[in-house]
Amino acid sequence: MWNKLKSAPLYPLANRGLTLIMRIVLIKSELYRTGGLEKYTWQLARDFCSLGCQVTLLTTGSITPPFEHPELEICSFPISYPLSVLNVLHFDRAVTTYLSQHHFPIIFSLDRTRYQTHIRAGNGVHARYLQQRIQEEGFGKRISFSLNPLHRTILSLEKRGFEHPELQLLFTNSQMVKRELLTHYDLRPEKIQVIHNGVEWHHFQSAFDSWEEVKQPSSFQLLFVGHNYKRKGLDKLLRALSLLRSRDFQLHVIGKDKNIPYYRHLAATLQLEKKVNFVGPTADILPYYQRADALVIPSTYDPFANVTVEALAMGLFVVSSTTNGGHEVLTPESGTIIEDLNCPDSCVNALEQAFSRPKTPSQALAIRSAVRHLDFSSQLRLMTQATLKGHLS
Repeated sequence: MWNKLKSAPLYPLANRGLTLIMRIVLIKSELYRTGGLEKYTWQLARDFCSLGCQVTLLTTGSITPPFEHPELEICSFPISYPLSVLNVLHFDRAVTTYLSQHHFPIIFSLDRTRYQTHIRAGNGVHARYLQQRIQEEGFGKRISFSLNPLHRTILSLEKRGFEHPELQLLFTNSQMVKRELLTHYDLRPEKIQVIHNGVEWHHFQSAFDSWEEVKQPSSFQLLFVGHNYKRKGLDKLLRALSLLRSRDFQLHVIGKDKNIPYYRHLAATLQLEKKVNFVGPTADILPYYQRADALVIPSTYDPFANVTVEALAMGLFVVSSTTNGGHEVLTPESGTIIEDLNCPDSCVNALEQAFSRPKTPSQALAIRSAVRHLDFSSQLRLMTQATLKGHLS
């Protein structure tokens, strides 16, 4: 059973230069949350509607759409279980039942479901994520993951969805994820299209224009942004910074984690307590971008960290691990790469390069200009056009 939050009739598309009615279903659970995938879902819905498509959005829970459109219909399944694995299973079953009763030429999923014609794999490859964690945390994790019903369910849905014979196109946000897909699953390379994450380039213009008014002459300002500090590599960053005691710097840590006391203790043990500021989650990150010289993203696994392009759009030099797909948009002028996260010298060398590039007006402008082509609306339109190609005449 599902709840229709908004219904809409089908509209002919001839007056838009199109010769048929295009019906699209978008699939994404838990749209009441805020994050990159949720943002992409709403923007895709808006973009498809603006192109004259009739869009049905399948989701869960009670939501308030950020926009209204006569060709947008939302069907929300009342799924809310205390166990995540039950939510995943029941959402997949609800979607499967709905699709068996309704015909759509395009079934576009931003979630893990067993069947779709198009997928945006914004979360990357779960099989690779687990593999990376096993490498980091040891054999015990392999046993834990093999027994965990949530991981087994996600892996099963991932395999069925990615290898389904009716899959037409799979979007990834990095070449890294494309390679992982081809390694772990039986997929033809021509079914995969890489479209890097976009950034709201114009949205950052005002904050960028005023950064010199906010940034004070001080020590080199480093920024770390992300939830789940372990996966984002904060411990590795702190250990590398402890080897740079002669450097005058300040690190601001933004984001939430259930083990913040552990990281405070680690910073103190490494004699960094006066150089590390644990800010926690914040609703307004722009002032931190304005004051920072560089952003550090030492992630152990990130399909494409959005903060990569946000920082670049604010003129920051970026230090990234190779296991953040966002490193692919860096140039020698805009950032540098930590070649081996487990090698202290590799981390230190990358940080030294950042310290040699303090933020200046000319350098910041060059970095910001280098990602103008990644404007969010442009990247989104690449995806919608590729999806509709071959369906509209």
